[in-house]
Parts: sequence; structure tokens; C-alpha cells
Amino acid sequence: MHTMPDLRALEILARRIRRYSIISTTRAGSGHPSSCLSAADLMAALFFTQLRYDFDDPKRLDNDRFVLSKGHAAPVLYATWAAAGVVRPEQIETLRELRSDFEGHPTPRLPWIDVATGSLGQGLSNATGMAIFLKEVVGSQARVWVLLGDGEMCEGANWEVIPLAAQRGLDNLVAIVDVNRLEQSTATRYGWDLSAYARPLAAFGWETIEIDGHDMRACVEAMAHAVQVKGRPVAILARTKKGAGVSLLEDQDGWHGKALDREQAERALAELGHDDPSVRGVIRAPAGPALRPPHLVQGIQALADPDYPRDRPIATRRAFGEALKRLGDAHPGVMVFDGDVKNSTFTELFERAHPDRFVQAYIAEQAMVGMAAGAGALGAVPWAATFAAFLTRAYDHIRMAALSQSNLKLCGSHAGTSIGEDGSSQMGLEDLAMFRAVYGSTVVYPADPFATEQLVRELSAIHGLCYLRTTRAATPVVYGPEDRFPVGGSKVLRQSDHDQLAIVAAGITLHEALAAHALLAQQGIAVRVIDAYSIKPIDAAGLARAAAACGGRLITVEDHWIEGGLGDAVLAALAEVEGVRVRRLAVTELPHSGRPEELLDLYGLSAAKIAAAVRGFLQ
Repeated sequence: MHTMPDLRALEILARRIRRYSIISTTRAGSGHPSSCLSAADLMAALFFTQLRYDFDDPKRLDNDRFVLSKGHAAPVLYATWAAAGVVRPEQIETLRELRSDFEGHPTPRLPWIDVATGSLGQGLSNATGMAIFLKEVVGSQARVWVLLGDGEMCEGANWEVIPLAAQRGLDNLVAIVDVNRLEQSTATRYGWDLSAYARPLAAFGWETIEIDGHDMRACVEAMAHAVQVKGRPVAILARTKKGAGVSLLEDQDGWHGKALDREQAERALAELGHDDPSVRGVIRAPAGPALRPPHLVQGIQALADPDYPRDRPIATRRAFGEALKRLGDAHPGVMVFDGDVKNSTFTELFERAHPDRFVQAYIAEQAMVGMAAGAGALGAVPWAATFAAFLTRAYDHIRMAALSQSNLKLCGSHAGTSIGEDGSSQMGLEDLAMFRAVYGSTVVYPADPFATEQLVRELSAIHGLCYLRTTRAATPVVYGPEDRFPVGGSKVLRQSDHDQLAIVAAGITLHEALAAHALLAQQGIAVRVIDAYSIKPIDAAGLARAAAACGGRLITVEDHWIEGGLGDAVLAALAEVEGVRVRRLAVTELPHSGRPEELLDLYGLSAAKIAAAVRGFLQ
């Protein structure tokens, strides 16, 4: 039996949260006060009865986590902190100002925010990844709470992750759905029919609780029950009213995203009544010593290097799987997330060695990336891998992970026309452009197993969003165990004092470039070959030196659309270098099924076609 908290005090705190939400949005002249008001009772009940969080030590892993999936209601979170005395009311009155950390949607500029939210349908995947990491990897007793809007329950990403959370028995995960009936421009599909949400959640294995979200006793009892449930996640479905507590706004359409003017706000505050400053909100910290995230083992770069035979081709996708397994041996925080392609990306090698840190997301790339980003936000080193083409489905989750400054590593395999007979739907041809466009990203493309091994280690040691592109086909070994591949570097593999042109390639096309070099050498044409394995950041200084040594001429070769990939990265790096001419060889036609060597030749990427392009450029 739990002792019922002081319901009167909680109701006062909920009104205070409403007041602060109105004051801050009115002062900002923008925001979503009506969405805040519907959730105020739920926030008071959660934060002041069940949440355990040390605001002085936000990184400790025995802290409960809270994800505001309905990120447009950010002022209700800031207001709850103010009601708890964590921040001063005047601080949150800087809402949405240029120099304020209290932004229109939550971001980790504030130390108590783990993931940026505001693109609806992402918070539950992030929270699930956090719950997996806390429960299964570090053994924390902490709970993950996520507040969703009913409108975002239409997002497919939620229904990708809901069965995954139940399958894993995540009883440390609680989703609270604020069913306030109104979206931005229309009423929701199900209105206040809580059973319409409860039925599918229960069918997937969730415990569901249906309540009146403005009945404080019901809110408190639901959250107290949620922490007692074992073996399954919990969903609290709360019937609320948008704008609750203010008659001008309550259950009224047309107020989404609109702040009250000063006169309207004064009437709303008067309607809410006077605050009682003697009532203080208290958020309790976890008991006991703090639990810390696992750290990279010292000297990770000094791990024993593999010894691949030089005379046998090997696919970089396989080398990726082997590198992950070795990395997992060294670091207890490494996790791998798969999208039903573990036997193609070779993440199955990690699974066999470390099944407790392997997450099968099935064919659900949004859930896979969202979970990995959530785990990475708390201190994991998460690698998520699938075919490069399928990562496009999860691009919004990738974008938000970058805005969250989350630690997220992604591998896209089976990239380009070189995959062969499967055809264009399977050919990742836009991935380099996609990842280059992401804020703060690192993008690499290794050409052989030794480069792959070293780049997996390099990316794992970087905090942030990283992308590694791998090749389906087995390719020749170019490097040795002594070679290193720092991010931002490149390798000059062929050069002379008489080079007339530099060929810049990466991955699969590096091998074609090397073969083209041999053909051209037979014809007395000296060219330089550069492995631009680091595409972002690219080795601008190295490229400039090569251009100066090669008469200002470069040809880029990539198994990627001509837009946005290696060629454009080289052009950007040399844009202000005088006397440089760059020609790009890339895919410009809709690809067809065929053998890899046929396709590389058809689209101008084979050794013979590269050599021909060089001769044409030199004429």
C-alpha cells in the first residue's frame, strides 16, 4: 500500500504549472499554451510523486528519464521545473528568445534534456532505447517516462517500436498519452475514445490504464500502479482537454500554437486563481551512490589488429561485423541494433559474442535508429546497421539525433550500383548526400578490411553522429595492419613527379581507380590516385596539394548519384582554390539490374571508363 500524496498540494502545483506556461508563452508572443494546459495535471502527478531525478547530477544512470515526445509543449516542462524550484520563474520567461536555452522545443542545451523533440512520433523510440540500455546493459533500476500527444499516435514510428518494447518486457518504460482530442487543424481520428488506443497497445502486450487526466487522484494512482507492473511496459491513457483550466481555451479548436495576448492572459490567470507560495514542489533524487555510464576502455586504438590475408578479397561489410565484435569485447557500452539484415551486414558476429547488447529491431528502421539514438544519449556507443537504401526511411530520426547531439553510429551496406542484380530499389545511391547534409555528422567510406577496422574504432571514439558506408562485394586488400585512418584524412596510393591529373575515389571505386592507373601507365600517362575515405570532413588541404601537383585537374569517381556525394564534397573543398578543374564521374541514369562489373562499366565507373575520362580530360 502506498500513501496517497497531498492531492490539494498537487492541484496547486498543477495550477502553478498552468500559470507559468501562460506567462512564458504570452511574454514570448508564441508557443503552445493550450497543449501545455492539457498536460499540467499529469506533469504534477509524475514529477512530484514518482519521478526520481538528481538535477545536480543529470548524467547518473540511476536517474529516471523523462522524454517529452510532444515537444511543442516544452513550456509545461520548463514550468514544472520552475514549480520545483529547479529554475527561477523569470528564467523560463525568456522562452524562445535568441540567447535563451529555453527553446520553443526541448533541446539538450539544457542539461536535463536527453534528446531533442518536436518532430512528432520519435520520443517513444528514443525512450525505448533508453529503457533497453538502462535495464539490459547497465542494470539500472531507473524508469523511463515518455509523454506523448494523441495526435502523434498516428505516426508509424510509434507502432514500429510498441511491439518491440513489449517483446523485451520493458517494465521500466511508461508511456503517458495526453488524449486531448484536438490536433493542429482538426480533431483526432478517435477523439476521447481511450479504448481505441488501449486495444492495440494491449494486443501488443502493454499494460494499459485509462484515466481522467484532470482527476489528480486518478493520475497519482495510475502512476503508482505503473511502477509496480512487472514484465511489460505500461501505457497511461489520459482523457484531457486542450487548454484545461482556462475557459477561453478549454476544448476550443483554433488555438493550437497560438499564445494569449496580455489582456487574455490576465483573464486566464485570474480564472486560475492565486498561487499559494507555501506549497513547494519536490522532485526526489535516487537513493544510494550514483551509477555512471560505461566509458571507452583506455587504449581502444591499441586493440590487437586483425591480420587479413593479402591475397584474398574480403567485403568491407564483413570486416565491419568483425570489427564490431572486437570492439564489443573491449567496451561494455557498445550496443548493436539490427534491422533483420544481420547475416548481410555481419552484425551477427557481435550478436553471438554479446547477445545481451544486441537489439533486433526487425524490419523497422525508424524504431532501430530511434532506439539507438536514445541509448546513445545516455552513454552507450550504439551501432545501427542496415542496407544504405533503407536508412532513408529513418532520415527524420537521424536528423533529430543530430539535433540531440546524441552518440549514434550508423552503417549502410549494399551501397551503389555495384550490388548488382537486385536492382535500383536496393542500391543506396543517395546516402552520402543524405548524411553529409546532417548537422555535425562524420561520413566515411573504407575500401578494404583494414581501413574498415580502423574507421570503426575511430568513429566509436568520437561523440556524435557518424556514418560508415560499406560494400557488398568482396574487394582486394589494399592496406595493412600498420595503416591508420584518422577522420579528415586521405591516402595517396599512386603518385609520381609527373602526374597530370588526380583521380579521387572511395570504397568500391578506389579499386577501379587503381586499375585505371595501371591502364594509363601502360599508355605513358601518369596520374595520382587518392583514397578519400573521409568524405566529411574531407581532406581539403590534401586535395589542394594534389591539385597543385597535378596541373589543377581532378576527376572524382563514386558509385553514388552525382548530386551531393564525393564529387560535391571535393568541389566544396576546392571552391576557392584558383586554377582547379574538377570533373565528376557518378551515376546519372536510373540503374538497372545486372552483374556488378557490367553496371560499373555501364555507368562510367569501371577502370576502362575512368581511363577514357582521364584521356578526354587531358586532351
